[in-house]
Amino acid sequence: MAFVDRVTVHVAAGAGGSGASSFARFKYVPKGGPDGGDGGHGGSVYVVADSNLTTLLDYRYRNTWKAERGQHGKGKTQTGATGDDILLPVPTGTIIRDLTTGETIGEVLRSGEKVLVAKGGRGGRGNARFATSTHRAPREWEPGEAGQERELELELKLIADVGLVGEPNAGKSTLLSVISAARPKIADYPFTTLEPNLGVVAMGDHRTFVVADIPGIIEGAHKGKGLGLQFLRHVERTRVLAFLIPLDVPEPDLVYAKLRDEVLAYSEALHAKPHIVVLSKRDMLAADDPLPTVAAPDARAQLAISAAAGTGLDDLKRTFWRLVEEAKTHDADLE
Repeated sequence: MAFVDRVTVHVAAGAGGSGASSFARFKYVPKGGPDGGDGGHGGSVYVVADSNLTTLLDYRYRNTWKAERGQHGKGKTQTGATGDDILLPVPTGTIIRDLTTGETIGEVLRSGEKVLVAKGGRGGRGNARFATSTHRAPREWEPGEAGQERELELELKLIADVGLVGEPNAGKSTLLSVISAARPKIADYPFTTLEPNLGVVAMGDHRTFVVADIPGIIEGAHKGKGLGLQFLRHVERTRVLAFLIPLDVPEPDLVYAKLRDEVLAYSEALHAKPHIVVLSKRDMLAADDPLPTVAAPDARAQLAISAAAGTGLDDLKRTFWRLVEEAKTHDADLE
């Protein structure tokens, strides 16, 4: 299935029904009073989070959604039926914006959470509403109001516990494939990962956390170079960052510094998230070679692993789990 993380849709709420102009007609009451009922309200459009969805792909094939209009009022003060609402299901982590104004309307983070994006029109009043002691036979009635119409932008930001950050071919996809059941595409050329992949890592005792393998970041990513902005949008919501640096690069310190600079240029809040340094491809060094270290004073930990040989993976998962739990506790304290 294609991963679609940004779509535009046109939504239109239903118009309200018009009020009725009617007078009661009874066999022995030739001049019955006004009895025109009100029109029904138009249906509204809502965006609702669905935890079973992982992509916005459905909105590539249908991008216009219109709610039902309200029915007109009738005689005998019968109110017209209200139009049915429309629910647009989206994955959790979707942000809704007004495409015309750029205003953020809302976001849905938990399954079942709902945001009103287009309000249905109010039904018009029937002539029975206009009767007074001095105006006993009103013929006035109101048309229903138009429903709200909008062009929306829906943007999905992945919600993962750990985001794997690294240059193309840093080994992110390989690592994800060995610590989870995910099967991302793996090859020896840059930008193998063209879309984010999620994997659930099982720790045992029913403990799990989610890791995201994000498209490789290059210098200038915060300006949109390479796959940069796609990467940065998705890593934004992760709780912990893991910077992967292959041990076969000539200058590990320089690679780490560039990655940190790109993240900082995009978002200070993202830069401030807890992170660790993961020295990947440990199997490329001889067994008796000393492991290099990276100058990373802000990192919470620094580990060397080999995804291919399975070396250091248990320590890595335990470190991920500890930091994710600390981050969850910190987030809960802020709420």
